[in-house]
Amino acid sequence: MIIKIPLMCRSKKNSQRILVNKRTGKLFIGQSEIYINFERECGKFLTKYKNNITYPVNLKCTFYVPNKRKRDLTNLENAIADILVKYKVLEDDNYSILQSWDGSRIIYEKGREETIIEITKV
Repeated sequence: MIIKIPLMCRSKKNSQRILVNKRTGKLFIGQSEIYINFERECGKFLTKYKNNITYPVNLKCTFYVPNKRKRDLTNLENAIADILVKYKVLEDDNYSILQSWDGSRIIYEKGREETIIEITKV
């Protein structure tokens, strides 16, 4: 299965915010607005792939980015895994389902922002 998302992937770990729980007044760490918007926009492209995959798979993600800024591949992979679970493409991102990330990479291509996810059965 190949899923094309015409958006540049955003990391969950960058630009996290310290927020206050309105009910308890306690501080907690929340995701950045950029990531929250990215996650919401991904949902529009993932609803038709709602499978709840329960068998072992390999994910190969190709992240197209428009500039040469340094990025952390594993942070982008973690964000994609969590989004695939949230929108029920994968049942879970534990080792019994998501067994490998073979072939994932970041490619610089001026003006192109896209995330391509290939899910193959192991």
